[in-house]
Amino acid sequence: MSERANTNWGDELRYAGGVRDIQVAGATTTAKAAPPVARAGKEAQIRTALEAYRPFGGWLDKPKDLQPRLEGDVSADVVIVGAGFAGLSTALELTAAGAKVVVLEREFAGFGASGRNAGYLAGGQGLEYELFLKRVGREQAKKIVSFYDAGVSYVERKLGEYGIDCDYNASGIIRAGVHPSQEEKVRKSMRIAAELGHQSQFLDGREMRARGIPPAFLFGAYSANGGTLDPGKYVLGLRRAAIRAGVKLYENTPLLSYTEGPIVKVNTERGSVSAPVLVFATNAYTPQIGLLGDKVMPFRVSAIETEPLSAAQLAALGWARREGIVTVHWTMESHRLTARNSLVLTTKRIHYVYGSHTPHVPDNDAYRELVVALHDRFPALKDLAIRACWSGYVSMAGDALPVVGETGAQKNILYTAGCSGHGVGTQSMMGHLLAERIRGREHPLLSALHHKTPSTLPEPLRWCAVNGLIGLTNTLDEQLNRKVRRSAAA
Repeated sequence: MSERANTNWGDELRYAGGVRDIQVAGATTTAKAAPPVARAGKEAQIRTALEAYRPFGGWLDKPKDLQPRLEGDVSADVVIVGAGFAGLSTALELTAAGAKVVVLEREFAGFGASGRNAGYLAGGQGLEYELFLKRVGREQAKKIVSFYDAGVSYVERKLGEYGIDCDYNASGIIRAGVHPSQEEKVRKSMRIAAELGHQSQFLDGREMRARGIPPAFLFGAYSANGGTLDPGKYVLGLRRAAIRAGVKLYENTPLLSYTEGPIVKVNTERGSVSAPVLVFATNAYTPQIGLLGDKVMPFRVSAIETEPLSAAQLAALGWARREGIVTVHWTMESHRLTARNSLVLTTKRIHYVYGSHTPHVPDNDAYRELVVALHDRFPALKDLAIRACWSGYVSMAGDALPVVGETGAQKNILYTAGCSGHGVGTQSMMGHLLAERIRGREHPLLSALHHKTPSTLPEPLRWCAVNGLIGLTNTLDEQLNRKVRRSAAA
């Protein structure tokens, strides 16, 4: 038997507090060409955005019925660490099959990426095919794409089964270009997706305008599968369903260490859980607990949300079906309307922290760039006030595929990570696949995910390589955005 200790995990992930290093004058990347008056207005809006930072994300607040922390020693059939989409879905599936399940959550359910993402329920569209197609082969790639598409149907079924109202809009999603040079990239991605089983429709400029898509988005690949939802309402709905089903959820309960063996013992600050099976549903935080440190890397992604649009602004905007829109930049932008009629913009800039650490702090550079994106894509709404900005962590492997498997001498410690920004559907579906595996039945889609994940470089080479690549993609994206601005000004 062996013990894995992680005494600093809880402190590492705790919010550092406050909005820091607000240097609006330094935000000159895209403001140089603007006249002085316009630049002053943009910088004032950026300052307002930075002051709107929300440490819990923009979709939820700490639940009022926070579940008690674990006190004393308990036993279960399965203990799950992490109460996000994957952890709660696994708990619900196992409980429905009669298992006694304990879920440990360091903060509260949905605190991590499940409550901070953009809320896209997407299938096999726009995957990083070039990173994994040659590695796994075409036949396995087809099965992997079917896993992504199955995640959409799974969530749609569970919303009805659990009675979750999360403002789901089954509008489909558009992967759009903002410059003519991006068209071939869109079409190539569509061709590969079709060969692997995911169908989409190319929309030219006329068809985009007929759908009411804002004019900044010139063309795109429309996938009818999926849409947008409120991820906060979704994860809290899973939380309510789990509590109602009898899952023992302990919040404010960080893991300190665990002992491997036929019965795994998980130690917390004030107690322990013993169970034959342990599941780590900790995604981007998994390296912090001593697993997958050479397989997945946490990336900080960010979002801003505007104040609600007025009825007149909505009418002028069009966009009647409210399709989620992601761009084909090297680092994508995403744009969507919420049920409260606000705009949410995400990603644009990502950051990797040395040593795969995951401090929950503001990302002011990212918020500045998202405000710039608001001005670029929605010039008529550029003065719309910013309601909130936030950041969180997703995990990504070198081939951008999920990392799921088991470890320990008894192979009774399971893990899932590597959502790569597709976690709403995939990590929810993972709950079903892991529950089946624990019950002794390997689902074909789980088998399809088994592959050799490439290893990451050791530090400091990893930090240098990753941030060098991020810097290059930022430069390429900014060069393209300057072309778009010049075209708009001509």
